[in-house]
Amino acid sequence: MTTSTPRSPSPSGSSSGSSSSSSGSGPDSLSGFPGLALAALLLTGTLALYTAFVAFGNITDFGTNQQFVRHVLAMDTTFGDEDLMWRAITSRGVQDAAYVAIVVWETVAALVLIAGTWFWARRDTVRARRWSTYGLLMLMLLFGAGFIAIGGEWFAMWQSEDWNGLDAATRVFLMSGVVLLVNQLPGATRRP
Repeated sequence: MTTSTPRSPSPSGSSSGSSSSSSGSGPDSLSGFPGLALAALLLTGTLALYTAFVAFGNITDFGTNQQFVRHVLAMDTTFGDEDLMWRAITSRGVQDAAYVAIVVWETVAALVLIAGTWFWARRDTVRARRWSTYGLLMLMLLFGAGFIAIGGEWFAMWQSEDWNGLDAATRVFLMSGVVLLVNQLPGATRRP
């Protein structure tokens, strides 16, 4: 059994031993404030921009995704299995109310993520983490619970070749989860 002894830094400032790079506390480590905070800022900002564009698109081109929601809730392009069709919602009023709720949720999530991005940029890490977490969880609820679970399974969206948004929902859900993890890493809030 061998033991490693700490080595003195070389003239370039890096340690000649291999233990400092694996500890996560060296000056070149990504666990320090600048690296992870920058990653949290950029990743949160990317999702804020994406969500703002989605909300803006749904507001300015209201009818396109309104039709998507109507078809998913009506289950009119699924296999038509009688054991599932009782779940269909055919009332246009309820369908449109669901769509408006989705657009409002997306808009609020975008604003919350923009606030989180702003706080990351200002290095107010406590508020940045809090606001980013709220916005990212809003996205995960919308795309995970809303589109994947309710739309995909309850309304059998997976059966539709024309009105199936599961791939897009899964991408946003997973991306939001990754960004949430980066926001929660301890090094993201550490000061230099």
